[in-house]
Amino acid sequence: MPVRVLSPVKALQRSAQPGGDDRRVGRGGGASGGTSGAFLGLSGTERRAFAIGWTTAAAVALVVCAFNVLTHVQDWPEQGVLLPLVLEGTSYLFVAPALVVPAAMVIWLRRKGARPAAAAQAHVAGAVLFFAVHVGGFILLRSLIFPPLFDSPYAVGSPTHDLPFELAKDSMAYAISALGAWALLRWNLTGGAAEMQGPAVFDIRDGARLVRARLDEILAVRSAGNYVEFVLSDGRRPLMRSPLAAIELELAARGFVRTHRSWLVNGARVTGLRPEGSGDYAVELGEVEAPLSRRFPQALSALRG
Repeated sequence: MPVRVLSPVKALQRSAQPGGDDRRVGRGGGASGGTSGAFLGLSGTERRAFAIGWTTAAAVALVVCAFNVLTHVQDWPEQGVLLPLVLEGTSYLFVAPALVVPAAMVIWLRRKGARPAAAAQAHVAGAVLFFAVHVGGFILLRSLIFPPLFDSPYAVGSPTHDLPFELAKDSMAYAISALGAWALLRWNLTGGAAEMQGPAVFDIRDGARLVRARLDEILAVRSAGNYVEFVLSDGRRPLMRSPLAAIELELAARGFVRTHRSWLVNGARVTGLRPEGSGDYAVELGEVEAPLSRRFPQALSALRG
């Protein structure tokens, strides 16, 4: 590997920086502090998948409810329109918020890296919660509004027939919603959304503001406690509240490589690799350096290859 001459700034930093995840990056004076304003700690990809998935599922549920109203009126015209509107309306009022459950479960399991058996158990619990929110909610609401509207109490139905039937329907709705959320996340993570949206960008929530950075401007990402710090080529250092593992899942398909338990680097911006003994390396990204641990041999092969 050719010998590279370090700038005075970089040489000064190297003399002061310890190894490992405490490695300091160049252009320290240009760093911008910040705290995360990410909604519920979700990354940009997760927010997009969540929003699209929930909106689509809620819209489909609304269409189904409208269809059920029309079918009820056609089959039992003597009952009028008010009864099916109340039945389907109260159902929709609780199925819409319940649709948050499968999407949230998919995101949480992806972050945890859950194994199939554990994921299946979690989804069973999620389906039960979905059923409890939906059915429990509309039973309570109908029990309150039926007496004044129809001058009669709401009949809950048979616990051995009607409730199992509702559980089966809700389990199917949960499974379809969870599968849709999973597919949307996969599509975003593998670049499908970015190809349709144009230049590849990543949304960083830095405090109360959004930093929209092109992927080629992100040199590296490092863990900083409950946050991650994005090292940008213009010297900015926005922080975002997120585990590094979640960011890795989003950026791995875009050429970012995990080189250390606390670091990701943009493989396209690597300018050199310097051995540091015992199998460790320093990854040079212009004026910035990141550690490459011997515990990540696949990263060394990827960056060399």
